[in-house]
Amino acid sequence: MDNSSGVGVLDKAALVLSALESGPATLAGLVGATGLARPTAHRLAVALEHHRLVARDMQGRFILGPRLAELAAAAGEDRLLATAGPVLTHLRDVTGESAQLYRRQGDMRICVAAAERLSGLRDTVPVGSTLTMKAGSSAQILLAWEEPERLHRGLQGARFTATALSGVRRRGWAQSIGEREPGVASVSAPVRGPSNRVVAAVSVSGPIERLTRHPGRMHAQAVIDAAVRLSEALRRSG
Repeated sequence: MDNSSGVGVLDKAALVLSALESGPATLAGLVGATGLARPTAHRLAVALEHHRLVARDMQGRFILGPRLAELAAAAGEDRLLATAGPVLTHLRDVTGESAQLYRRQGDMRICVAAAERLSGLRDTVPVGSTLTMKAGSSAQILLAWEEPERLHRGLQGARFTATALSGVRRRGWAQSIGEREPGVASVSAPVRGPSNRVVAAVSVSGPIERLTRHPGRMHAQAVIDAAVRLSEALRRSG
């Protein structure tokens, strides 16, 4: 099968990246894997390194660069947001409550998509809102599956405990009652990317009067179903 695009330099660069997909390679390894002349392989690898598409490991071997991970994350974000609208709208319609999608951004979480209640009291979290990672059910979700050191750091000053996060991991969902804001309850579940890493939290929130002091009993299954739909969409296009 002919893999030529007609743009020779791009075809050769693609050969180099494909060769590195299986792991680190010396220049000799690149030459062997790509069939390119040694000067050509070296020139392309160094040019790709300049653009951070290729990097070097501690032994000086060529490896895939950090720019690829950044582009993959951006592509994942686009796919997540493209799918989020109808999923959040369905979740809102099923529960009768406002639905949100949160992603972690440093020590905060940001609302990247939302579907608001159509009538009555609206517990609005506008898209683009930045909220604390120290309180709220979606903060619990975004922290619960982190590596130990980051999890320990995230628990400092938090309104929830390590024991609570252990329960979140066991159940697969989180709830909060007046944790971030008095009188407001919420339920959240994890959205997982192709590598099974938690990339977002999907939530419903509303007044405790409606969600009660046990909001998970009412809405956990609907929130989990929405999170699974988003996770499946990311895996299909991953």
